[in-house]
Amino acid sequence: MTLVIAFIGEQGAVMAGDMREIAFGGDELLIEELERELYSGSISSDNDLTERADAIGVTIRLRDDKTKVMQRDGVLVGEVTETEGASVRCRRLYAAKGNYAIAELVDSRLRVIQKGRASNFVVLGNDITKRVADRCIREMWEGGTVQDALRLIMLTMQIAAGVTASVSRTFVLVHTDTAADISNAIANDSREGKNPD
Repeated sequence: MTLVIAFIGEQGAVMAGDMREIAFGGDELLIEELERELYSGSISSDNDLTERADAIGVTIRLRDDKTKVMQRDGVLVGEVTETEGASVRCRRLYAAKGNYAIAELVDSRLRVIQKGRASNFVVLGNDITKRVADRCIREMWEGGTVQDALRLIMLTMQIAAGVTASVSRTFVLVHTDTAADISNAIANDSREGKNPD
């Protein structure tokens, strides 16, 4: 799991997601150990990740081309995947002007677990990326426009990429100024079993 961050405002919404995907191979316990180290922030660079994986006998494959955020009919959609050993959990963030919802993908059905209104930042990610985003928002956000939030989100993505190998240096940024129907988007995705990419 990496980083998707959004700002939902009265005038619009903006969302960014990194593009990193990491595939692990080898002993499950060693993979879990490596993931714990990676997601806690103790592995900061790609070289550190490669060296640590080699040292404990885990194979890794890094890709920086996975699109995790998109805009569909005025609704911004972002998805992160959490792995804990053999279990995989997908969380999806839907945002539009004025409101948002977070849903979990369970047995190819979406279940809404949280809803909210405007003037909120929402962060989906691992421990280190959430800490970075929370610190950036707490220290730098003094209110402002969607454009101000966009600048903060871009800075947060760059900082996160500098402190953890779980985030790519490249990211996708999407924006909407439409008060689109999030409930309809969730219902459509649930019916179609749709993935964001």
